[in-house]
Formats: sequence, structure tokens, C-alpha cells
Amino acid sequence: MDISEFYDTFFEEAEELLGDMEAHLLDLNVDDPDVEQLNAIFRAAHSIKGGAGTFGFEALLRTTHLLENLLDHARRGRIALRRDIVDTFLEAKDMLNDQLDAYRQGTEPDPEALERICETLRKMALEELGEETGDDAPVTAVPVATAEPEPPALPGGGVRVALLGVDEKDRQLLIEELGQLGEIVFQSGDADRFEVTLNTSVSATDIEAVMCFIAEPEQLDIQAVAASEPAAAPTEPVVPAPAAPDAAPEKAAPAAKPKAAASGESSSIRVPVTKVDQIINLVGELIITQSMLNQVAEGGQGKHSTDSSGQDNGSAALVTGLNLLQRNARDLQEAVMSIRMVPMDYVFSRFPRLVRDLAAKLGKEVELVTEGKSTELDKSLTERIIDPLTHLVRNSLDHGIETPAIRQAAGKSGTGTLTLSAQHQGGNILIEVSDDGAGLDRAKILAKARANGLSVSDSMSDDDVWQLVFAPGFSTAEQVSDVSGRGVGMDVVKRNIQTMGGHVEILSRPGEGTVTRIVLPLTLAILDGMSIKVGAEVFIVPVSAVIESLQPRREDLYPMAGGDVLLKVREDYLPVVAVHHALDVDDAVTEPPRCIAVIVQGEGRRYALMVDELVGQQQVVVKNLETNYRKVPGISAATILGDGSVALILDIVDMHRLSQSKKERQREQHNVATRRRPEALIPPALIKEVEH
Repeated sequence: MDISEFYDTFFEEAEELLGDMEAHLLDLNVDDPDVEQLNAIFRAAHSIKGGAGTFGFEALLRTTHLLENLLDHARRGRIALRRDIVDTFLEAKDMLNDQLDAYRQGTEPDPEALERICETLRKMALEELGEETGDDAPVTAVPVATAEPEPPALPGGGVRVALLGVDEKDRQLLIEELGQLGEIVFQSGDADRFEVTLNTSVSATDIEAVMCFIAEPEQLDIQAVAASEPAAAPTEPVVPAPAAPDAAPEKAAPAAKPKAAASGESSSIRVPVTKVDQIINLVGELIITQSMLNQVAEGGQGKHSTDSSGQDNGSAALVTGLNLLQRNARDLQEAVMSIRMVPMDYVFSRFPRLVRDLAAKLGKEVELVTEGKSTELDKSLTERIIDPLTHLVRNSLDHGIETPAIRQAAGKSGTGTLTLSAQHQGGNILIEVSDDGAGLDRAKILAKARANGLSVSDSMSDDDVWQLVFAPGFSTAEQVSDVSGRGVGMDVVKRNIQTMGGHVEILSRPGEGTVTRIVLPLTLAILDGMSIKVGAEVFIVPVSAVIESLQPRREDLYPMAGGDVLLKVREDYLPVVAVHHALDVDDAVTEPPRCIAVIVQGEGRRYALMVDELVGQQQVVVKNLETNYRKVPGISAATILGDGSVALILDIVDMHRLSQSKKERQREQHNVATRRRPEALIPPALIKEVEH
């Protein structure tokens, strides 16, 4: 049997189990550990070990086996938990992640790293339990209740079956089922762990197949008992494998290598059954509507009838059917799009470990608070937002939150607070990274900007000063470390967010903290757009960027030096961006008073787009222009309209940059032409006087 087709399922389940393991370890109170959390951590390691044995992933099997033994002792209270022990467990979890990634890519895990983590776990067992242990000699379990009688030895060997966290009814069912597979020679335990030792020749695989009707796989612990060995001594666990059930894991049949993943992103999404049911119902509605339209079409080939008002019944039925079709198609589209939506907890769950480790490294005390974890975002965006958020979190920990001594001297609590929040805002999602640290230093940023050759002035607004931190190579760190100070990161954050159709803003107050705000569209696949016309061309402007539209008056237009024009809208003066000029559109309206001004916002600034007319608002399917054609300045993507024509989707901020660069080139060309004609600099009257 080729089991390689089940690799992807195992990888995804193991990755989820490791995530749960890390979350429980980080949330664990070492002074008073929660038994349920310890059991959950143990079950995660046990489940991964079972899968690793099934697929012949030996490095993963060895590591989880040692880790599972130690976790078993910890949950039974035989190892007193400390922070350094939890750190070791987290280190082992990281190694399991690395091994999982290696197998996912079709390669073998690093053997040196494997030996290091195994040696670390063996050393912990020796120090905490006083026992020498290795891969072939697992940590020996001490009986839970020494007052219980020792179980008899099994001359021919047997199997021990344990159920974790089951009620009395399941325990009785376990005894009944096992009694049909062999002779029960011993049973003991409680609701937490109930064990039955069985003298039988039935394989562990067959026993597990029967037990699956009683409990979940993670609640089962099936172990072989060697011949003449006391039945209570745990031995090498038997896990289902392609080879003989009682064979050692290293002798299992070699598994086929998994294929390398196409990308680093997860290739599947967990979907609630309710969403699938909704789609099935909507497809049924579409089929009914299709049948209705077919009947109308067939009836249209014969005679048409009219009602009392003289209206054609066939036409009325056709209109009704088309309206139903439109409504069902829209509902189906929304239902399908909802499948791509995943909660922000998928993103936020990555950061408790990062904050814990980095705060300890920096000598700071930081509490992480997450808000809006159930807020949903498109799966493709959640994968891409992780790196930018990681940069922002590291910056808050390194530059923002102070050390306990400095905070207490300033009258603050010694423990800083870092907050990650997400919420829906119209058609966008608002993600914030905020801290209660020292805030940004305006004078320091301006001084660094001048040193880097940037054009700045003391009269700049705070918002403009904060935007300087996104300049390439900009860093105010006094020392370069492995945390920050190399001048990379914030410019990458801004660039990555812009490629996702979003923008980033910074709010800061000295001594009170900093808030970095990211605004993203909920999805990159469907866009609510406003159709505009310039000349004979139709363009799409994202509705989320549109504030209002108006007819500009001549007295509200203010020409500036260099060809720039400002439009006064109430008390604000907005840069004018003529779409026909930026994109070289012919036969367009060129006089601003005859145009329509669409007031839009991008990266926290507002602009006035000059267009010929507004066509209407509609939902459009976004197509990647760079993938299908090439990168076009001022354009973020494209879509196909109802008539089959292609419409370009405008990038608001890039449109302004494109317009400014074209004006700059025109000024340079004018200056060159002027230098070639010196007479243009001489007043005509003076030229005549010289000629005379």
C-alpha cells in the first residue's frame, strides 16, 4: 500500500498539534500547572509519534518518543516544572517543527541537530529522575500507587492498553472488547489514565482498530509487553507501521520521500460544515433557476401570452429568472469567498512565543494582549501579513518598551504591554500593533534623517516625521544587534503591505507609546470598485479609497510652482492628479473645471483624481496584471468587465508618484531646451537694443 498520499494530511495535523503544544506550554503556570494542559501537551506528542512511526519518519519518532516520556513524568508530578524545563520542551517542539519541514520538503532532518536535542532530553531525564535513558531505553515509569499489587509476568509477552481521560462507561466497554481478544491479567487506574494488560497474540494494530470505536486516537496508548517482563513497566511503544507491528521503528520499511511543497504557504483550509452546506443549497437554487430559464426559453419558441395589463408573460418570467440568477450568483460568490476567510488567531498565535523569548533576551517584562482574534481575513493575506507583523512586534519590544527599571523610574508598571488587535472597518480590516513604551523620538528621527541625506525640516508634521522610519536603511538604533539596528525591516513592512493593497500609519506620543496601524482589504480576489471614464478608457478605483466626488470650481484651483495644482476642498488643500496626464490617455477632458474630482485616500494622505465622468459602482474580480502581463506604473491590477473588455485598477499612491515623476521629467526637458536657447532668457527689448 502506498501511504505517501496521506503525507499532506499528517503534516498539517502534526503542524496543528505542535501549535497547540506551544500554546499550552506558553500558558502553563509552572508553580501550579494545570493537569488538563499537561495532558493535552502529552497527547499532542503522542499523536505525532504515532504518525511518525506509521510513515517511517525515524528522526521525528525518536524525538517525540523521548519528549513524550518526559511529558508523561511531568503530568504525573514526577518532574517539578521550572521555566528552564519548559524552555527545553519548547526547544524540542522547535526541533520537531524543523524535522517536519524537512520531511515535507522530501529531505532528511539534520542528524547533528537530532543528536543534540536527544542528548538534551536524555540529560534532563538523568538530572530530574536520576536515570540513564536513551532511544532504546525509554525513561522507566515509577508506579503511580505503590500500594497496588504488582501485575504478573507474561511468559509469552502481551499488550498493555491505556485510555486517557475516559468515563466509567468507556472503561467497561474497553474491558468487554479486550476480553474478546485475549486474557485480561491486570487492570488499574482512574479517570485520568486507565490501563489494561492483556495476554494475547493479537497485534497492536488490530487492537487499535477495535479501540477507535471507543476513543479518539490521542486518547489511546498501546504498548507491547516483552516476554517475562513485569506488565507494569512501560516499554518501547508499538505504533502502527507498514512493517510488522512488533518490529523496531528503525527496521520499518523505508517510506517513499514526500514531494517538496510548491510554496511555504499551507495548501489547505479547514472549512466548517455549515459553510459547505450553504454552498450546496445555493448550487441547488442555481439549478432551479436554470430550469426556470430553460422553460422560459422553450416557451418563447411558441406563442406569447399577455396578462390583463398587456405585458408579455414570457418577458416577465425571463426578467424574474434573471433577477433570481443574479441574486443566487451573488450569494454563491459570497459563500465561496467566506471559505477563504480564516480568523486572525491563525496569525496572532505565532507571537506569544516570540514575545516571551525576545523579552527574556532583552531583559524586559512584557505582557502580550490579543484582541479580535475571531476577526476573519483572506487566507492568502494571513500568510503574507505574518512577516510584516513580526518586524513590528520586534521593533516594539526592542525600541518601544523600556526595561523594568526605566519604566518604574518614569512612574509606569515594570511590565510593559504589547497589544495586537484586529477589527473590520468597512470593506477593510484594521490591524494594530501598539505598546505603552517610550514612543518615538521626533528630534532623534529628524537628526538621523538629515544624516542620511533626506530632505526634512523642523516644521514637518508629526505624521510626516513618523513616516521617515519607513525610509530604506533608516534606523535609530545606537548599536547593531541580532534584534534590530541594521536599517532593514520597516521599509520592507511598508512595501509588503502596499503590495497587498493596503497602507500603514504610525501614531505616537512621547512617554505613552506607539501605535502602528495597518489597513488591508479583506480579500484580494473580489473588489468593490467605482468605474470611471477618462477619454475612451474605463478605469476602476477601489471604493474603500473613495471619500467623495465633486465638480471643482475654478476659484478653488491653485496653481503651484513646477506645474503642481492644489484643489481646495473645504479647509484642506489636496494635490490634483490628472489621470489622463499620468497615464497618457488621449481625447480626455484636460481643463479641471470641466472634470469630476474624485477625492481618494492612500497611505494616510488625500488626493483629487481628475476624471471625465463617473460610470458606476460594481464588484469586480481582480486579476494579477504582473503575472499575466507585466508591472504597469500607477496600476495595481486589472479586471474584465461585462462586455469582455479589460479595465485597469488604479493604485492611488503610485498614481500620485507617477504624476509627480512625469512633471519632473517635463521640467527637466524644459530646462534643457531653455539652456540650448540662451535668447529665451534675454528680454526681447534688450535683444533689439543689442541688434541696433
